Amino acid sequence: MKIFNTLSRRKEEFAPLEPGEVKMYVCGPTVYNFIHIGNARPMIIFDTVRRYFEYKGYKVNYVTNFTDVDDKIIKKAIEEGVDADTVSKRYIEECKKDMEGMNVRPATKHPLATQEIDGMLEMIQTLIDKGHAYVARDGTVYFRVKSFPGYGKLSHKNLEELQSGFREIKVTGEEGKEDPNDFVLWKPKKEGEPFWESPWCEGRPGWHIECSVMAKRYLGEQIDIHAGGEDLIFPHHENEIAQSEAANEKPFATYWMHNGFLNIDNKKMSKSAGNFFTVREISEKYDLQVLRFFMLSAHYRSPFNFSDELMEASKNGLERILTAVERLDGLKGKEGPGVGLLQEETKGAALLKRLVEKFEAAMEDDFNTADAVSALFEMVKLANTTATESSSKAYISRLTQEIKNLSNVLGIITERKTQDLDQEVEELIEKRRQARMAKDFALADEIRGRLLAMGIVLEDTREGVKWKRV
Repeated sequence: MKIFNTLSRRKEEFAPLEPGEVKMYVCGPTVYNFIHIGNARPMIIFDTVRRYFEYKGYKVNYVTNFTDVDDKIIKKAIEEGVDADTVSKRYIEECKKDMEGMNVRPATKHPLATQEIDGMLEMIQTLIDKGHAYVARDGTVYFRVKSFPGYGKLSHKNLEELQSGFREIKVTGEEGKEDPNDFVLWKPKKEGEPFWESPWCEGRPGWHIECSVMAKRYLGEQIDIHAGGEDLIFPHHENEIAQSEAANEKPFATYWMHNGFLNIDNKKMSKSAGNFFTVREISEKYDLQVLRFFMLSAHYRSPFNFSDELMEASKNGLERILTAVERLDGLKGKEGPGVGLLQEETKGAALLKRLVEKFEAAMEDDFNTADAVSALFEMVKLANTTATESSSKAYISRLTQEIKNLSNVLGIITERKTQDLDQEVEELIEKRRQARMAKDFALADEIRGRLLAMGIVLEDTREGVKWKRV
């Protein structure tokens, strides 16, 4: 298995720190509103990575946090006249609902920043004691970037470039910095903000320290994979490396994985541009399984474009898989292959084996879900063209099981929701009625056949068309 490592900028063979186990940390959302589809991409991508590791027999300790103290949360709380805790708890629950809709499995642990303050204070004190951090006059604690020689190794930036980039950035207590590149570990409270006691001042943690602390507590000082969106490479992940490695004196993460940006109709997603969509808004138009399937139709490192046309294409592609599985589930088959089918089933089984290998090869080449989906579609085609009522039960069962297994690796639920099925049946019946009125009997018969393949029998009565499952 090869993974593209942002740290080395090349694909590397995956070798876990401990045989048979994967320690994986993925940066989670800041919970001040409903999650947007940009948040959804890493959730879906790295959930799929986790699923594939488990499919290959690894035990995966998968940790992803909720940032529940942040300027945006505080701003939202002030606007609503409630405390920050009320806002964060509300949107954590809403986020979990969206994750369930996208079939993103709960992490092994979902730590909250506000529950890890003691660990943050401890790590900050360690950094101060080792000369990697210092306290400014107002109580702000900064990380001393020049004390860590490896700073910039993830983003591949040098300190001169960084210094010029920081000239326009102004933060509270900046006059207390030794160097413009130094970043905040702890900052003094402001009026109306939540705060905690510390040896330096009443205040709250900087953003970067929380992930270093949570990764260490729940995964250990060294982890296999750290992942997130490419917008986190700098400064967040760069700062995490500096903090963790300076405090623990060990390499932090072996592999760094980052997904590409998501654009909307070929434009950068932003509220000001009016092309900002939450997952909840998308769910009003599409089943979130369609959104998941859409996200997997491109390589995770590639910039990706969201549009209604592409979502419709994903909806149709997902429908092909669901219809094929539904048809296979409805086939009874025979106890053994007929004489004329033996050779065909042998060929089909051999092709199926190659397609499973093709799927796995795609996933093991830096989790190329686009090629994995292509292999899955080939399996669907094989099932549609070779599996019939005359096929053996064993052949039908193997086809069904492999398609379901690999769909599950991608997080695709192959069982239709009953209400969705009922709606689809009603829509097809209406299309058939319109075809009959237009005397397009060929189309009407085609729709009847499609419904029959779904296990739906139509009966034309004086009261209209009635249907039932068989």
